[in-house]
Amino acid sequence: MRPGIQFIDENVVQQIIQEGFALLQNPGVRIHNLEAQKLLADAGAQVDFNHQVAFIPESLVNQALTSCPKEFTLFDLDGKSAVHYGGDAVHFDPGSAAITILDARTGEQRQPVTRDFVDFVKLVETLPQLDAQSTALICADVPEEIGDLYRLYLALNYMRKPIITGAFRKDTWWIMLEMLRLVSGGQEMLRQKPIAVFDVCPSPPLLWSDLTCQNLIDCARNYIPSELVSMPLAGATAPVTLAGAVVQHTAECLSGVTICQLAQPGAPVVWGGSPSSFDMREGTTPMGAVETWMIDCAYSQIGKALGLPTHAYLGMSDAKMVDAQCGLESMGGAMLAALAGINMVSGAGMLDFESCQSMEKLMIDAEIIGMVKRLIRGVEIHEQPIALDLIRQLGHRAEYLSQSHTLQWFKQEQYIPSAIIDRGNWDAWHQKGRLSAFDRAHSQVEEQLGKYQPSPITREEKNELRNIISKAAAKFGMAKLPELPEN
Repeated sequence: MRPGIQFIDENVVQQIIQEGFALLQNPGVRIHNLEAQKLLADAGAQVDFNHQVAFIPESLVNQALTSCPKEFTLFDLDGKSAVHYGGDAVHFDPGSAAITILDARTGEQRQPVTRDFVDFVKLVETLPQLDAQSTALICADVPEEIGDLYRLYLALNYMRKPIITGAFRKDTWWIMLEMLRLVSGGQEMLRQKPIAVFDVCPSPPLLWSDLTCQNLIDCARNYIPSELVSMPLAGATAPVTLAGAVVQHTAECLSGVTICQLAQPGAPVVWGGSPSSFDMREGTTPMGAVETWMIDCAYSQIGKALGLPTHAYLGMSDAKMVDAQCGLESMGGAMLAALAGINMVSGAGMLDFESCQSMEKLMIDAEIIGMVKRLIRGVEIHEQPIALDLIRQLGHRAEYLSQSHTLQWFKQEQYIPSAIIDRGNWDAWHQKGRLSAFDRAHSQVEEQLGKYQPSPITREEKNELRNIISKAAAKFGMAKLPELPEN
């Protein structure tokens, strides 16, 4: 039996879906993209072009839901299946788009640069608990206008695992597609074996900007999987009740599914998000709040009821350092996400409201992920009878350590953590220097980076990638890109 969790009963699930349908018709969805407006109007939706509002009938949404793939697979750069979006499969990737990195030497946040991003990608590659890469950091040593495609460029030079990414502009999306085609062997191979998912984010409440809507359409027409990242803030840009926030999330994602499928029926799309409760004391959006976890798990239940792959931002912390608050928030979110069967859980490594990445937190989060993946495997039955014969054989002798049965099964039954997790006694901890979990994680970062295996892309492909990104950089006044570290 696989352990699981649900936050709303089936009657409430259906009511939330119906209320989502109703919101699409009144007050409708603001859509600031002319192409999407025309797609909806041509399909029978009422569109007020002057006020940029679309009123989408339930029949049109149901048609879109029917054409959506119920599942799809991401592949690594070796062409091997790596991530399954669908059912209750659970995978993890780091959080995306951090504007700072925690410097372990100073304890301060600073702007990340190329070297930081490369090390981060390499570290993710060495951690088996993490199933995919993300464009985790925004590098400060290149022009802001190419920040999105530069992240992808760096990742493609060093990764094997598939990647969760996103575009900040309409024009850079096409350059990112060009790079993905290059390393995949062409458009058709990229379609057959996708290596990337693009986040596309509606704006609360009930709004699609010109940029994100165009990204969604372009992804669909090129069969690039898109991940809807709806972000209602309960109490600020959405109803304060958790169920009310899920209703708004449902309407926003249903509108995204509809636009996606009108652009290209059968294009893969993920029911995802990054909602939050709104902290009334501080005016912040806590990603580590229990209410945020609950909204995420509830909306994933809606996505599953509609038969769609799911995603959530969980396993993050609002703490500013890797401390007890960081640990409790990261474990709580990751565990609930796994129990909810969310297909892709983004957020590992992140601190400070989705704004800061930490290599040390990523190392600790990998241990958390290992534990929660063991948890959802549940209590497994390997033999029949379960233990009757073995216990009778040993009787009252406590000699299980010497049994072949123990040697056969202990590695499968137990998640064996790295030295980051201290399970020694007090004296052993003293002898090793009385190190905290953060200290142990920091000491292992360099060791872990030493295990990195180079990307499979060729020297010729790397040169072509650099030509592509150099042309883009030149348009915004950067004559020479930062040099890349060797593999």
